[in-house]
Amino acid sequence: MEAIRPGIYPTMITPFTDGNEIDMEAVDALVEYYADCGCDGIFALCQSSEIFFLSDEEKRALMKRVYAANRGRMQLVASAHTADDAQAQIRQLALMAECGADASVIILNRTARSYEGEDACKHSIERILSALPDVRFGIYECPYPYKRVASPELIKWCADTGRIVFIKDTCCRLNELKAKQAAASGTPLTIYNANTATLLDSLRAGLCGYSGIMANFHADLYVKLMQLHKNGDPLADELQAFLTMASWIENQLYPVNAKAYRRMLGMHMGINTRSKDVSLWNPTFESELKQLYMAEQHWRERLLKY
Repeated sequence: MEAIRPGIYPTMITPFTDGNEIDMEAVDALVEYYADCGCDGIFALCQSSEIFFLSDEEKRALMKRVYAANRGRMQLVASAHTADDAQAQIRQLALMAECGADASVIILNRTARSYEGEDACKHSIERILSALPDVRFGIYECPYPYKRVASPELIKWCADTGRIVFIKDTCCRLNELKAKQAAASGTPLTIYNANTATLLDSLRAGLCGYSGIMANFHADLYVKLMQLHKNGDPLADELQAFLTMASWIENQLYPVNAKAYRRMLGMHMGINTRSKDVSLWNPTFESELKQLYMAEQHWRERLLKY
């Protein structure tokens, strides 16, 4: 089965109107932003998209809109996989494939209870693969409602199915990332790091790219980091250092701050969310975003010759 294209896959946020409905025009603008930055793909429905707060019909409408706005430019992976019931999970994953996803992404913590071992995960994944024989899949180590991280042994098992082609890894540990990459080597399975601090070293170890929060702030700089890495340019280490420090802003009421940032830079987007209390947003957070932009511009000027 064909692999997913390597590169930068932003974890897409979901814009909402003042009436708390999905703002489809802002969805279009976000897709254009990712494309303009040179992203290779989009993780279109994920925790950043607040999928645990969307109905299945909203997930369908959102994925169809992303697919239409994308116009085939970037690859799309997506997870609507939030249900507890096995048959409902299969319907949710089938829905993403029907709406144009290049891979339907299985949330690992939905395949077993927190106290169960990886054999339970394998059993659940086998059931999904059997029910949807024509679908390509991904795996997502989603931190909510509990965080389950795959072992290298489970990664190898997933790779050997020949059906699982994308993994968003959230372990944030370089040694584990290297072990997982070794387990997937020579297969169509591609691993994408969600953690900025370990990103460059993980790329050097063979991982395929980045799929994380901060691509909603400066996806173009992550694209540039990939280019510098491919060219063996030592400036990659300096840019990595900046991106690591900048990534701490994700702790400041995300995804509200990501929406506020895109709005600050001219995108018509509200800051409403269903997952966070927007009343906690304050002028200090706004000031941090302005300072982040100033630091980004310094790097964009340095990178003009590249």
